[in-house]
Amino acid sequence: MDALARAAFTADDFRARAARERGPFADADYGDHIWNPDLKPLFVHDRLRDAAVLVPVVDRGDEATVLLTKRTDNLRSHSGQIAFPGGRVDPTDRSAEHAALRETEEEIGLGAEFIDIVGRLPDYVSGSGYRIAPVLSIVRPDFLLTINRDEVDDAFEVPLRFLMDPQNHRRDSRIWENRERFFYTMPFGERNIWGVTAGILRTLYERLYA
Repeated sequence: MDALARAAFTADDFRARAARERGPFADADYGDHIWNPDLKPLFVHDRLRDAAVLVPVVDRGDEATVLLTKRTDNLRSHSGQIAFPGGRVDPTDRSAEHAALRETEEEIGLGAEFIDIVGRLPDYVSGSGYRIAPVLSIVRPDFLLTINRDEVDDAFEVPLRFLMDPQNHRRDSRIWENRERFFYTMPFGERNIWGVTAGILRTLYERLYA
């Protein structure tokens, strides 16, 4: 039995692993350019917009889950995709953590009183022009969501064990501006987790579980 199969996928175990991740970090070491090194000059530049997402691990006892959303189809950026709660860092936000908590409450009505921030991954540079701070957190399970239908179609949970299993990480590609662009995808039932969200989950796996 390998180490991943033996690992406990509880919130307490995640907390211990996440404690080693205490950003912010200096360099753009993670992002869509990692899977597409030839496109790095197009992705990593000084005009990136700052954003933050919450990686919400829900304490479900022996098998923790990750809370994800499906964005509405009418949004300008990443419309219709599976995503973490989050968005741009506003000038009034005190930190990336504050922005992630604010956006989470705005999008799905999950208040900060249910959330314990436990770490932060290195920033993830997206091909769409964002420098994203993934804020790691544990969520108490007695919450009730209120979804903002202008931004989010649905919210759902996926077992952490499934998302941290590399056998569920598939590399795919599409032609983008006459070039083949690679990305990760993690199909889960009828849900297709891909792009930036899958990239951040892959980073989480590499830094905490690999």
